[in-house]
Amino acid sequence: MIKKKTVILDTNVLLHDPESPRRFGSDQVIIPIQVIEEVDRFKKDPGEKGRNARRVSRLLDSFRAKGNLADGVSINHGIGSTLKVAFCRKETTDRLPPELKGDSGDNKILAVALEEQNKRMLGDENEVVLISKDTNLRIKADAVGLKAESYTNDLIDVKDLYRGFRTIHVNDEVIDSLNSTGSLTLDSSPKLLEAKLRANEGVVFNGEGQKGHTYLGRYHAETKSIKGLEWLKRARLGRIKSKNLEQSFALDLLLDPNVQLVSLVGKAGTGKTLLALAVGLHLVADENLYDKLLVTRPPISLGKELGYLPGSLEEKLAPWMKPIIDNLNYLTGSGIDKQGDRSKKHVRNNSTHSWEDLKGMGLIEVEAINYIRGRSIAHQYILVDEAQNLTPLEVKTIVTRAGEGTKLVFTGDPNQIDNPYVDSDSNGLTWLAEKLKGQNIVGHITLSKGERSPLAELAANML
Repeated sequence: MIKKKTVILDTNVLLHDPESPRRFGSDQVIIPIQVIEEVDRFKKDPGEKGRNARRVSRLLDSFRAKGNLADGVSINHGIGSTLKVAFCRKETTDRLPPELKGDSGDNKILAVALEEQNKRMLGDENEVVLISKDTNLRIKADAVGLKAESYTNDLIDVKDLYRGFRTIHVNDEVIDSLNSTGSLTLDSSPKLLEAKLRANEGVVFNGEGQKGHTYLGRYHAETKSIKGLEWLKRARLGRIKSKNLEQSFALDLLLDPNVQLVSLVGKAGTGKTLLALAVGLHLVADENLYDKLLVTRPPISLGKELGYLPGSLEEKLAPWMKPIIDNLNYLTGSGIDKQGDRSKKHVRNNSTHSWEDLKGMGLIEVEAINYIRGRSIAHQYILVDEAQNLTPLEVKTIVTRAGEGTKLVFTGDPNQIDNPYVDSDSNGLTWLAEKLKGQNIVGHITLSKGERSPLAELAANML
């Protein structure tokens, strides 16, 4: 029989996941009054933290209707889970080490946890665990003899992230059949049935006989068959060509309108953003499958903030969208004339024109991710770049904005995170890829081979 726990929640857990009190099964949940005070200070914040703070307040108020929170109320019907708001007693704070007797919120939360620990020593069998996303608070807890853990409900180990494709060794006859017919049903090979492929998962067939005899395909769950990368083969993307098998699978998913959500995860230089933009422009401008290419990314900077930016919303967004403009200039050939003239003047003039021309034709729109809530976006190709800086809740908010006929593409590198409130295991991008893998209208590829330049690849691997 699994013993119940008494979990004490830190403020950052509630702000990260407002529904976290419900996530602990039959355990007893305790929220220190100091946490309530800190949540209250965040409720007027205009961003995601403010919205989450207000959600926490509403949730606790709904629990209050069931009884006195100081005594504890039932929160998960039928499984014995309770929630209680606990006060920090002066007697307990006085027993903290001298270095922890200051008036900080962390010390008061530690005191509440220690109080519960003392109750356990007096006969309460519940194990006491402090749950916090703050590393330093967990270290302090360990120093005073408390068990402390990070909030793991939405953690996805990036090392075990779904790749989106796999290699299967088959007889050369199977590959010959694929080359001639372009498809293969699962029941035609015991190995395929044993593989338990997920919808839209890529397959690299390697022949067991003739060396180098390979075939790239993708599993289509509706027909229970593997087909060649037909969308990639029929597309004309100009100067953009797949440089490795990962990019081939990625392009096929991006080009297929039946795959309504694609996530591309990979280190710097693997081509995530470039491929997504190239396909977006092609499907909007050449194929007319979507009305517009909508590009957005979190406005989170590398290093110290530069302060408030002057101008209109578009002018404020310009620095954040510079990487997108760089990729668009490459795709349109801007900055390089027929003789290969790369003068600074030529690049400067044409980079402005290419960006303005695309906007002027109504092909592309830049949207601030902060204002996407509440919208219903139909018939558009939406690229969310640098999505590793989003929380799971923010990603959910964006995905639920997709209207009829819209395709969503998320790209990012979980090892390059600038948002202090998420990390490589708790960001929205990897959470999305893991939670939605295997769905018929969703595809994912993890890219590992850098193609930007030998220097960029060396830096990504060695630094």
